[in-house]
Amino acid sequence: MIWLGIETANAPLSIALVQGGKIVAEVVQHIKVTHSAGAMPAIEELCAKASIKPAEIDAIAVSEGPGAYTGVRIGVTLAKTLAWTLQKPLVGVSSLQVLAMNGRLFNGVVCPLFDARRQHVYAAIYGRQATVLEDGHYAIADILEQVKQCGEQALFIGEDVVLYKEQIEQALGNQAVFAPFTLNLPRASELVALAMDKELPSIDATHAFVPQYRRIAEAEANWLQAQKENN
Repeated sequence: MIWLGIETANAPLSIALVQGGKIVAEVVQHIKVTHSAGAMPAIEELCAKASIKPAEIDAIAVSEGPGAYTGVRIGVTLAKTLAWTLQKPLVGVSSLQVLAMNGRLFNGVVCPLFDARRQHVYAAIYGRQATVLEDGHYAIADILEQVKQCGEQALFIGEDVVLYKEQIEQALGNQAVFAPFTLNLPRASELVALAMDKELPSIDATHAFVPQYRRIAEAEANWLQAQKENN
């Protein structure tokens, strides 16, 4: 079975072809090329190098969010278009879970995060056996408090961690561990590995597939903040 993996949820781009549980070809890059201009050429190049025709692809996996609105939207739109054109099943996977896979051997909890501005992040906390905190849009202070309550060492992973490193260190001290730069970019092959564990949806389900932005409306966020300040 041949899988195509598409990861464009944030600034990095990763595309992978996986056949029979083995990586045939993969690109991982973090350069200043918009995904609208770079994703499809990367797919075409990988298919050409691997001598795989688009019609030979059996399923498509895409990073469904959360992340940058534009990045998530481009990836999902591209994946849906390809899935429907080729009549192949489409599987969505959390972009945070994809990134967390880089730290799956860490002996503690893993906290992947993407910057969402204004002291907020898209983040989750994954334990070795279960998810401690589901994907969501959180204040960084709330994430750090959740990690502190875990009582375990926590691996912070992702390109945007550097924006909050000092804050993390002040809040958690030695409880915080930072992933090496080599693990901070998501890989489409990990995306495919996660998708392979899911049940394949029907072709018709492609129409109903939508991004998972995991962010509440600004009006709701302002109301919740006002309630918090009044209590």
